[in-house]
Amino acid sequence: MNMRCTKIVCIGQNYPAHAREMNSSPPSRPIIFLKPPSSLIGDGEVIEAPVELGRVDHEVELAIIMGKRTRRASVEDALSHVSGVAVLNDVTARDMQAAARRAGQPWALSKGLDTFAPMSAPVPLSSVEDVHELELELRVNGEVRQRGRTADMLFPPEQLIAYISSYMTLEEGDIIATGTPEGVSGLNDGDLVEASISGVGKVSNRVRRV
Repeated sequence: MNMRCTKIVCIGQNYPAHAREMNSSPPSRPIIFLKPPSSLIGDGEVIEAPVELGRVDHEVELAIIMGKRTRRASVEDALSHVSGVAVLNDVTARDMQAAARRAGQPWALSKGLDTFAPMSAPVPLSSVEDVHELELELRVNGEVRQRGRTADMLFPPEQLIAYISSYMTLEEGDIIATGTPEGVSGLNDGDLVEASISGVGKVSNRVRRV
């Protein structure tokens, strides 16, 4: 995917039900980690997940695309800095992540592999009726695995933009992946993963366990 992006800022456990399925308590402030731009792929491209990684999960998320350089935005003004939204699948090497956590080590690699951020083509924020009332869904081989609503976020988009930009400058084109609802599960070789959000779009990808 050819996008002008310096970083993908991801939010962990932003849906209480997902925090619980990860055996965690909902956080009191946003949990932030990064994916490199090199992990981005588009609709129809292949998710390549080496077999030696063990379990690899899908995570459907609303992606926020920044429209201008943003530093210390207010909650009230935050959405005016956004140019568009998209559907993002935050692919995760779950066994690798769990092993790193147990060892007290960073788990950036488990999130940042090439092809681990499939994303739909962005649509203008102005074309979306309300980012706080969107339906998220993810299917694997036609079976619904995840379903949720952006209304269930602990920290809605404007709070995330204000919080992130108070510490880290967001550049034009940067992406914020706002977290995933419950229902994450493993992916196998040949699976077709379809992540969609009402009024935003859809990204479909085959999985190759190489």
